[in-house]
Amino acid sequence: MERVQLIVTERDERGGRAMSRLRRQGMIPGVLYGAGKAALAFSVDAHALRTAMSTDTGRHAVLNVVFEGKKRGHSAVIKEIQLDRVKHIVSHVDLHEIHLNEPIETKITVQLEGTAKGVKAGGLLDITLWEVGVRGLPTDIPEHLTLDVSEVDLGQVLRVKDLVIPKELSLLEDPEETVLSIILPRGAGAEEEVPAAAASEPELVGKGKEGEGAEE
Repeated sequence: MERVQLIVTERDERGGRAMSRLRRQGMIPGVLYGAGKAALAFSVDAHALRTAMSTDTGRHAVLNVVFEGKKRGHSAVIKEIQLDRVKHIVSHVDLHEIHLNEPIETKITVQLEGTAKGVKAGGLLDITLWEVGVRGLPTDIPEHLTLDVSEVDLGQVLRVKDLVIPKELSLLEDPEETVLSIILPRGAGAEEEVPAAAASEPELVGKGKEGEGAEE
């Protein structure tokens, strides 16, 4: 798998004001972490980061992080991305340095494909697991796992064991854990309730006023 090059600039400034200034300049602050190494603070052009994340492997791309003025690159993956709560754009990125020949553990998104039979019949798709943990070499990690739900009917459940996992990866989840199910909408199929009193009380015909017809 081809590595995606990402040029970054080492930074010394820390703190909220410095971070805000970088973002106004179209730069995103970040930190490169490595096992047994000191963390390296950097800034990266926002457009360059988006481009690096737009490959076929998305956020799971193996990056070749190169600091300006340095020749040696760092193989790394995206560990965490923070989003601005208001603008919903990337405000900070954490990278984790890796060795290409050593397996890593990460989370992969489950992407659904098709429309379930049960949904066409009026059911609701209830998703309980959006991503699964896997272990494998960095270059073998796909962007997502595809799960075909076309044949899933009302009342049926798909579990982790139903996912098609590349043979190079191992699952870190319980195979019996539920990924999704097709359920009936709340109240569907329930019989209309009839008040007990109305159902048991007979209709009275010709009932007069109290005392009517009694001798004076």
